[in-house]
Amino acid sequence: MTNSIKNILAKAEDMGGLSHEEVLTLLRLPLCSRETYEIMATANLMSRMTFGGKGERHFHIGLNVQACKYNCKFCSLTEEAGIFKEPKEFSDEQVLAWARQGQEQGADAFNLMTTGQYPLERLLEIGRWLRGEVSVPLVANTRDISHAEGEALLAAGFSGFYHAIRLGEGVDTPFPVEKRLKTIKVLRDVGLRWMNCVEPVGPEHQPGEIARVMLLAREYRATYTGVMRRINFPGAPLECHGMINELQMARLVAVSRLVMGDLPRAHCTHEPNSAALMAGANLFFPEVGSSPRDQEADTGQGRGKDLAACGAIMREMGWDPDLASNCFSQEAPALRPEASCSGELNPRA
Repeated sequence: MTNSIKNILAKAEDMGGLSHEEVLTLLRLPLCSRETYEIMATANLMSRMTFGGKGERHFHIGLNVQACKYNCKFCSLTEEAGIFKEPKEFSDEQVLAWARQGQEQGADAFNLMTTGQYPLERLLEIGRWLRGEVSVPLVANTRDISHAEGEALLAAGFSGFYHAIRLGEGVDTPFPVEKRLKTIKVLRDVGLRWMNCVEPVGPEHQPGEIARVMLLAREYRATYTGVMRRINFPGAPLECHGMINELQMARLVAVSRLVMGDLPRAHCTHEPNSAALMAGANLFFPEVGSSPRDQEADTGQGRGKDLAACGAIMREMGWDPDLASNCFSQEAPALRPEASCSGELNPRA
């Protein structure tokens, strides 16, 4: 390993983050090189020190299916995709059943996702109603919002808001980067926790673009970030580019973790996989309801993994999903220099 890579990793271990040029250096290393595995090992150590062995499961509940007019090229829930012809909103009874199931099985948050044209007032209504039924924190995953709408979400009982400046924003989507960034500033101003991911990553995305989005998550102090790969559906506009594999995703997860230093409360990967849990990730998204990655109206009957499956993968990789969440507490978890894994052998035995 070269001295320059050693110096970057030493700087990352001090939890202070990395520069744009340092991120580019790491992203350009050969995938199966010793240096890349050192990056993953460093990220793994940082997360186990920082997150206290906690495996987070944030339960995605997609509230509605609708052929969305915005036609983001990576999304199956669009008019141009042509997969979903009739609009569908999952019933209150179904949403409550999923929420109760999630609470019983130890979900750390509910991510309530809507399509771009879903009425915000309806999302607020669901939030107020669920707050009286379950105690799990609520995270909104919906369109860009104003300050007034952010304050309304907070008043309705939401603790956080998932929002990403996507790779290819303004090209693969109709939204200018400035509009997406404005919403991130709204979240900061009104006091909603900003939940983020570098997404949806495909083979065509270049290191410079990926590095900029990773560094933005640190600049605006995301509660968590991480990496989600693009899932291609048949006939998708971006299908020609293919998909990155889980090893490529794990490398990106690791670099992103080094960027974030001591700021995050968790670090995510999607879809759930073991490799990323050895590269700094500790947060999975079990899924039911609509999903932009699926051709099934209820992804729980399609690609989505359930809470039990996600918990099982975490336990196999030495993360404990039964510990309390770090994402919504007022105090950051204390650093644990021993960075132990659950189930680790006792050297004194």
